[in-house]
Amino acid sequence: MRPLAAQGKIAATIITGFLGAGKTTLLRHLLEQVDGRRIAVIVNEFGSLGIDGDTLRACGIAGCRDEDIVELANGCLCCTVADDFLPTIERLLDRPEPPEHIVIETSGLALPKPLLKAFNWPTIRPRLTVDGVITVVDAPAVVDGRFADDPEAVAAQRAADPSLDHDNPLAEVFEDQLLSADLVVLNKTDLLDEKQLAAVEAMIAGETRGQARILQADHGRLDPRILLGLGAAAEDDLDTRPSHHDGADDHEHDDFESFVLDLPEYDSVDECVSRLTHAAREHDILRMKGFAAIKGKNRRLGVQAVGARVRHEFDPVHGGSGRLVIIGQQRLNRAAIAAALGAP
Repeated sequence: MRPLAAQGKIAATIITGFLGAGKTTLLRHLLEQVDGRRIAVIVNEFGSLGIDGDTLRACGIAGCRDEDIVELANGCLCCTVADDFLPTIERLLDRPEPPEHIVIETSGLALPKPLLKAFNWPTIRPRLTVDGVITVVDAPAVVDGRFADDPEAVAAQRAADPSLDHDNPLAEVFEDQLLSADLVVLNKTDLLDEKQLAAVEAMIAGETRGQARILQADHGRLDPRILLGLGAAAEDDLDTRPSHHDGADDHEHDDFESFVLDLPEYDSVDECVSRLTHAAREHDILRMKGFAAIKGKNRRLGVQAVGARVRHEFDPVHGGSGRLVIIGQQRLNRAAIAAALGAP
């Protein structure tokens, strides 16, 4: 393949992956190592509160300017391509000094293929190419069986009533993200042993295209030379990237919902983590992310939860009240979750 410069195109990288896989962490490490290269970032989130964009703006990375981080909240790019994505890309390309590379972090519930199709839009195809699709996988979540139905239970149900619909919305989104990938990053490998890692890698290998490379990572730490420069031109080989939604007119997220809670000031970090863990276990929450205020601390506490696994660290930003995005499948008991978190 010819170098991108010879084609006269700017390269774009799509980072996708299910809720809580570690996309923003991987992106932050990438930005820390680009050595002055002009990188623009588009962050898309499911829900109206832009936690990931806020996290990147507060990263303190030299050369990471606020104006180079564009946030598209309250809408999934795979559903709002014409309204949100295309105008945003055109504005970046029309800058007097356009970026050298554009990185797009999709919502954890996004299907990559509709976004890939947008790169064939007449106004951007001559100017932009998809260097690669990187799918980040939460390896411990795969071990826990989060993305797969119980095969024996499904077989029994089908035997009893073959007309039943056994579609699993989590598995469907996860599989679409894998099938679009040029590179799969098995993240959070520090939480698994060698036997578990081997099982996860074998499972992922069976779900991806033959061309996709699989790498292991701890906290999203990978050399940017691996992540940027894949040269895939993914917009040109859409047929090799099948989707559950090929031929569909649109893609809805009716199986999922999100809402935002204002959090109280907690007496300690332990109290905050304990409440998050309890709420996740009792109400089958998929994902929580946001910031909490801790009594006696002048910095806000960044919190991230995948299921009942909670990670936290104090953010460089001083002060601020606590707010949390909560994402789960439909019919979340919002009042009970608020009570469990001590929210007003």
